[in-house]
Amino acid sequence: MKKPKLLEQVRAEIRRRNYSYKTETAYTNWIKRFVKFHNFEHPKNMGKSEIVEFLNHLATGKNVAASTQNQALCSIVFLYEHLFEQPIGALDNLKRAKKPKRLPVVLSKNETGRVIHHLSGVKKLVVQLLYGSGLRISEALRLRVRDIDFEYQQIVVRNGKGLRDRVTILPEKLQPSLKRHIKKVKNLHLQDQKKGYGSVVLPKALARKYPKAECEFGWQYIFPSKTRARDPRSGKWQRYHISTSTIQKAVKQAFNLAQIHKKAGCHTFRHSFATHLLQNGYDIRTVQELLGHKNLKTTMIYTHVINKGGHYIKSPVDIL
Repeated sequence: MKKPKLLEQVRAEIRRRNYSYKTETAYTNWIKRFVKFHNFEHPKNMGKSEIVEFLNHLATGKNVAASTQNQALCSIVFLYEHLFEQPIGALDNLKRAKKPKRLPVVLSKNETGRVIHHLSGVKKLVVQLLYGSGLRISEALRLRVRDIDFEYQQIVVRNGKGLRDRVTILPEKLQPSLKRHIKKVKNLHLQDQKKGYGSVVLPKALARKYPKAECEFGWQYIFPSKTRARDPRSGKWQRYHISTSTIQKAVKQAFNLAQIHKKAGCHTFRHSFATHLLQNGYDIRTVQELLGHKNLKTTMIYTHVINKGGHYIKSPVDIL
């Protein structure tokens, strides 16, 4: 039997470990770039020096962001450690791309309201959840019907950053519109089922354990796409959630209409959620749990945002 090509082996190993399709695409792309950089030499014939040379080229030659270089490193480490069973260890002479120290951009309550005012429908509901519950855009779009608990007024965020689950608040103000929206999603799901569709992508282990769960309403995305698409892994026609770019474009337009010219986007609403809770006197540990931060230092940055505003300092010009 013919041995699968390198990238086919990488994909098989990624899927065996239940990594997301987004991660699969990113890792395979970086491995292709690594091989191409070294004139299509097989990675098994290369070692630390070639890895360092490629990563240094990204940092100094391409001037990539620290997160980009880190993603490339993770991809190559995955290849050597999980496919070749060759741990890389410490990389001497590696030039790390500099990560700029920036404070998060935060909106005032007035600015937040003005931006949301210029949104409507599903896009408005998504952004209200970003600000009202402190969700990342990916977490909001991945929400399933079963993750919303109206009785306890909470949202269960599954497989958040670091593959950790957490619970955050479900704003009372959003519940009526969210219930109406879920009714529409149910009608759409029933229509799909009548046409012989109605399944949704599930984590691989769950799909094996509960083969009928993919058609259950509780597992459907709360913000489904208007069109069905063929899953690149299974080949099934399923309804995925709406794309991130759809919300990002709507938010950008809303900022322009509100005449707010800060360097802001979808993630700004999560920053604003945390900052406004601290301004309202909530304990920083509570905010940490709602955001899902592993380290309190990550949450502490919002205290710096509040202090940087200079609310407790009188400017010399104000006392002239």
